[in-house]
Amino acid sequence: MALRVGILGVIAIVVFCALFFRLWALQVISGERYLENANNNQIRSFGVIAPRGSIVDRDGDVLVSNMPGTLVQIWPAALENVPIVERDKMLRRISMLLGLKAKNVREKVEERLQSDPLTPVTIDTGVGELRTAYLMEHQGEFPGVQITETYLRNYEQGNLAAQILGHVGEISSDQLKDKAEQGYAAGDRIGQTGIEAVYDNYLRGVRGQGRVFVDALGRITSEREFSQLPEAGDNIRLTLDVDLQRAAEDALNFGIRLAHEQGEWAADGGAIVAMDVDTGEILALASNPTFDPRVYVGRVDEKDLANLAKRSANYPQLNRAIAGGYPPGSTFKPFVALAALETGVLSPSEMIQCTGKEVIDGQTFMNWDPYKNEPMTVSTALANSCDTFFYNVALRFYERKDSPLQRWSRTMGFGSGTGIDLGPESKGLVPTPSWRRKTFKTEIDRIWTSGDSVQLAIGQGDLLVSPLQMTRGYAMIANGGKLVEPHLVKSVEEPRNEGEPPVVLRPYTPKPPRDLDIDPYALSVVQGALYDATHASYGTSQSVFGSFPVGIAGKTGTAEKYVELPGYQGVRDQSWWCGYGPYEAPEIAVCALIENGGHGGTAAAPTALKVFEKYFNVKPDGTYSVVVQQSD
Repeated sequence: MALRVGILGVIAIVVFCALFFRLWALQVISGERYLENANNNQIRSFGVIAPRGSIVDRDGDVLVSNMPGTLVQIWPAALENVPIVERDKMLRRISMLLGLKAKNVREKVEERLQSDPLTPVTIDTGVGELRTAYLMEHQGEFPGVQITETYLRNYEQGNLAAQILGHVGEISSDQLKDKAEQGYAAGDRIGQTGIEAVYDNYLRGVRGQGRVFVDALGRITSEREFSQLPEAGDNIRLTLDVDLQRAAEDALNFGIRLAHEQGEWAADGGAIVAMDVDTGEILALASNPTFDPRVYVGRVDEKDLANLAKRSANYPQLNRAIAGGYPPGSTFKPFVALAALETGVLSPSEMIQCTGKEVIDGQTFMNWDPYKNEPMTVSTALANSCDTFFYNVALRFYERKDSPLQRWSRTMGFGSGTGIDLGPESKGLVPTPSWRRKTFKTEIDRIWTSGDSVQLAIGQGDLLVSPLQMTRGYAMIANGGKLVEPHLVKSVEEPRNEGEPPVVLRPYTPKPPRDLDIDPYALSVVQGALYDATHASYGTSQSVFGSFPVGIAGKTGTAEKYVELPGYQGVRDQSWWCGYGPYEAPEIAVCALIENGGHGGTAAAPTALKVFEKYFNVKPDGTYSVVVQQSD
């Protein structure tokens, strides 16, 4: 046993000595060589940006595509062992070369050093060829800096539909916290607004993954190896008609100029919505003023962004068509008439005197035409837009304690979102006695008075709607009482080469229209009144639509609103027109708003006419051909 223990001891000592001398050789004799090899063979993983999907209109005309670009990035991990003085000197130098603020570059790098040093930080986008070539030739002077190819968004139609399409930008720290579980990573570029944001999951594709070997200065010393190739994002096909969208945006500029010529100096914006009355497909959705989305492509100039946010520029990024809230004025009267007919407070043949003014509870309410004095039915009152007729109807609603006008207004889509696949959306406001009690503090202001009902019946007071809500409402009148869900996306499609037919991955399936169960006869009364409003001699927009070769039905609105403008505070008239056509077989509903534009018949109605002219392809000689919209 002693012999065996001795042999095992000798073997153990020999093995220990062999390991000791081997470790000594590695650390002392060859230590510097292995350290150099380690420094020169760092493996660096990288992500490969996938090309975003394109956005096209209903006919396949490209609205947004991609174009090649160049990123300048810095790997924070490569700077961890660089002395702070040398690091700051290098960052100042590259900032000067690229025309950036050194402070901003330093803050980006330091933030990433603290949070995620292994992920590169992008300091510039869309760098020119000369600067790119200089950085690559002097790579040794800029440790951790790399040049990467990328894809930039290309807005092929300029600023057309800018608020709808939106823009792309680098993911923020707050967004990353919310989206980390969805596969997003620091440095990703994602949709920030519009369709780009709502459908980012489809558009952004799948990032590729790879690795390279770099030396101690961050210089690449090997070919790129990919463990996963990038997958391009899917295409989004919109319901928009690019030609009709352009006509709508041009029409808004025309309407604003027209208002100025008529002395409405404060006219400074507006919106138009054109919608398929049966499906809810948005054919055009325009907002003015607008902006050029290309300011967000490549390096973003902070001055350009500041200008977009200035009040003096009238907030061009605001999509007034869906996010704006306005009193609708007389364009709301058809819905008041439907509510009155449905609840039995008014019969279709009943006559009410239309006068120049009405005194109600000691307060005088004027008619827009102070010389009127004749009995009218609801149909004639709508075509004439007689305010005092609807004052009397309002008093009948006021006597009811169940707020039937507000209840029916909400049923017809007001006071809530439309469900459109774009945001943010204004819900508007349908004021009620309970809302007034909750909102106001003083006891007298919390009381719902007869005057509140009177104001509501003519689309004034606290009532707020969006142009999209109004278009949806008129589509409901046109299609026989069905409330559709507005939508902008027609389908998600697989990316294809030019000339290849599209492959639909996911067709958009809107909710079925909601039948409001409105009495068909009541609807026919309102429909006929809207046709008289555009064709009868006493119609408020007869001069605009009376000779149009396609039968158009619609209603003007002139809504007072308190506004604050540079150098002015006071009440201005918002110019409205809403309607649909053809009258006999409705296809399209259009709503036009000119902010501070004056009377609805002189600014908004001619604006809407431009959209109908384009849709029906009306020629200068009055001939036309109906454009048949294709549907799946």
